[in-house]
Amino acid sequence: MAAQNLRDHIDTLAREAGELYLHHEVPILKKTPSPLEFHREWVCANRPVIVEDVMRDWPALGLWKDTDYLRNKIGEKVVSVAVTPNGYADAVCGNYFVMPEEKLMKFSTFLDILEKRVNASGVFYVQKQNSNLTTEFQELIPDVQTDVPWASEAFGKMPDAINFWMGEKTAVTSMHKDHYENLYCVIQGEKHFILLPPTDLPYIPYGLYQAAVYKTNDTTGDFDIVEDHDTGHVPWIPVDPLNPDLEKYPEFSKAKPIHCTVKAGQTLYLPSLWFHHVSQSQGCIAVNFWYDMEYDIKYNYFKFLENIVNLEAGKS
Repeated sequence: MAAQNLRDHIDTLAREAGELYLHHEVPILKKTPSPLEFHREWVCANRPVIVEDVMRDWPALGLWKDTDYLRNKIGEKVVSVAVTPNGYADAVCGNYFVMPEEKLMKFSTFLDILEKRVNASGVFYVQKQNSNLTTEFQELIPDVQTDVPWASEAFGKMPDAINFWMGEKTAVTSMHKDHYENLYCVIQGEKHFILLPPTDLPYIPYGLYQAAVYKTNDTTGDFDIVEDHDTGHVPWIPVDPLNPDLEKYPEFSKAKPIHCTVKAGQTLYLPSLWFHHVSQSQGCIAVNFWYDMEYDIKYNYFKFLENIVNLEAGKS
């Protein structure tokens, strides 16, 4: 009975969060909020929002429509490209958490693959999350910004990382959460997000998987899965929200995913600790800003809920 009462309270928490302060869709703001408005209405409330005019002065909105511009600007530069057999990097495959094969190639070669000028095995995605805009794509910085000033003022800090993303339609980001406040700016194409609030944590399955990497087999050209014993085991979410196996993960049926599409010129504020799954249009280009989250009361609440869920599951 006690276990059932605990589950009832967990369900009530998620239901009341949806009724009291969470939206069933992501609001769109036509005008950039002031730092105070942004902090009060969205950051403190830990709610996502799309803002329309963040990038109105960015040259990239016009210049990056033409891939010839990018070829001329950085085509000869060697950059890191993630390659997978199926588009899923950093994702569960069988009993493994598999990371992509990292290939170094000229950016012009990557564009040739993206535009189907040459045939290549696998799915290619520029997605190295090490502030690659400032480490590998510095030449593009004048076309964008190195921070979002009103957001930096609201957060009281500058970004920890600025990442450049570009890839194929079949490149997918599996569901996960980040300990960052995320401003995701789509410059060309569109991104499709499935979002779940932190209060849905009890319905989101986790497993512990041996870390591995994809490696192209020099003989067959196929992708092998090679165990990464240095990394060890990784906790990750195995469920695919696009096609969830509810027989295997029945609790996921209680989750309340929010779907949104972020189009060129729009910016999504994705709050810290929100679970998200991302897909995209072919050749989509984006830049995102990661601001380190505050480890404040919301983090305490999240860890408390996580401990309760683990206690119920007998993992404590």
